[in-house]
Amino acid sequence: MGKSITPKQIKANNRQLIYDYIYENGKVSQQDISYALRLSRPTVASNLVALEADGLIYKNGMQDTELIGRKAVGYSIVADYRVAIGVEVRSRKLKMIAVDLYGKPVDFEEKGLPFEMSDEYCRRVSEEIRDFISRHDFRDEQVLGIGFAMQALISTDGTSIVYGAILNNTGFKVECFGRYLPYPCTFIHDPEGAALTEIWHSQRITNALYISLSQHLGGALIADGMIRGGKHGHNATFEHIQVRYGAEAKKCYCGRYGCLETVCSMSALLGDDQPEDFFEAVRSGEAGAVEKWNDYLGILSRMVNNLHLVLDVDVILGGHLAQFLTEQDVRFMYSVIREATPFDEEEDFILLSRMPRHNITVGAALTYIQAFLADIETRDTPSRLS
Repeated sequence: MGKSITPKQIKANNRQLIYDYIYENGKVSQQDISYALRLSRPTVASNLVALEADGLIYKNGMQDTELIGRKAVGYSIVADYRVAIGVEVRSRKLKMIAVDLYGKPVDFEEKGLPFEMSDEYCRRVSEEIRDFISRHDFRDEQVLGIGFAMQALISTDGTSIVYGAILNNTGFKVECFGRYLPYPCTFIHDPEGAALTEIWHSQRITNALYISLSQHLGGALIADGMIRGGKHGHNATFEHIQVRYGAEAKKCYCGRYGCLETVCSMSALLGDDQPEDFFEAVRSGEAGAVEKWNDYLGILSRMVNNLHLVLDVDVILGGHLAQFLTEQDVRFMYSVIREATPFDEEEDFILLSRMPRHNITVGAALTYIQAFLADIETRDTPSRLS
């Protein structure tokens, strides 16, 4: 026989349901909540009082009701009741962003700070983060945590780097930052952070492969609306599939030759050139640039086709390069794919990123926002329900 639900659990569940309803609908009245959730008006009223007293919601003006001549108090959540910080660690710089409970960026900063695997580096990064938090007047208890997006494969518990060939930081521990910061800290693989942002901003995404077309190639697998890890922690690392052999195979940062990284990354396309200059030449019809771009799109199309043949899910093109892609480019890709695949494919599975800028940093922060929204009964927010 199953255990019965206690009155305390019912109250906590009602509180969560009411908070979630306000969160999802933006601004609602007591009557809206009672009707939608089938809760009594006294139950809704007592929860609203408690949530407002805890600082989680606020009275947001008046709104129309079905009752003639009367307006009801509207309630909304306090979006910055809690914030999370995303930090993207790059070889020569540091990106920091703060997001509120809706995942909306509050502010963004970038600092020139070359990476090194040392305690001094961790101390300096932590000082930059503390200064960033202080400049925006966030209280320590307001900050849910710090997510560090790394160009590396991360342990399943987010505490260490298990493979970091790009920055040569294999074995790096998040506790190196944690000893200088009074907040929870975790690592996240940078393409997974970007993919998490895509999921957050699009309800359409349930099963997909996210491809990050940035300086380096990377990806993340999305299944049932969640980032999926693999048995050994290196699923979706298609960038190391070997596609070139012999004299034409270029060396990858992993030490091997002919990886997809060497032909499909943004650095493979542009080298040290700026993408803005290159795409200005492409869109103005400069022959050399157009030919180079079409060659790249052809290689990218065949990579997408091969991955799609295996997974048969939507493919999201993201990363820094995504902001330069056009619908004409996507149509070109479909034309290449039609010639390469034996199937009569629908032109419905290549999606362009909804948020190509700051998506990695935002995603690193969203890990903490998700956890908070899943359970608002946090240790420093006791329920005042009687």
